[in-house]
Amino acid sequence: MKMKEGTVFCAYSFMYDDPEDLKTDYEFCTDEIACNIGLLKAYITDDGLKDELIKVETLVYHMNSSLRVKTAVTRDELNWLHEISLKYHEETNHNYLRFVLPQGTIPASLSHVIRNKCLKLARLMHRYEAKGNKVDPILYDFANLLSDYFFLLALKLNAQKNLEEIDFISRNYKFKSID
Repeated sequence: MKMKEGTVFCAYSFMYDDPEDLKTDYEFCTDEIACNIGLLKAYITDDGLKDELIKVETLVYHMNSSLRVKTAVTRDELNWLHEISLKYHEETNHNYLRFVLPQGTIPASLSHVIRNKCLKLARLMHRYEAKGNKVDPILYDFANLLSDYFFLLALKLNAQKNLEEIDFISRNYKFKSID
């Protein structure tokens, strides 16, 4: 463990690694996502969904060390998450042709926050790879699928409370509707 000169305490083993090496930033990002999943779980009353969130949170922590050591998530786990996302896609009847404002119940809003943090994680991995480092493609798949999962979960959580989504109509980006 590297210590900062003149300090006695260090909260994380890799805190003072080379600031240009983004592995520690990646680990902090996955930790933040996992912490927010734990917070979301505190608002959930459905035991099945709580168990699902524990599994998702565990997968995020397995992703945590995957840049520094070796990839610790599997294709089977990715497929499991994909199946759940497909189920939520059907339940919410979301066709990806509309953009909604990130709002609603506290759990749904927190799910949107996590969705956004997963996007940032994918972008951080891209920056890390652009510096000449290797990133296992499955980590990109996980980060992107996690973002989708939490988006669909937000829609599901709002629907459970009969809360209508609010469409956002961009002045710059136009979506083609299927009529």
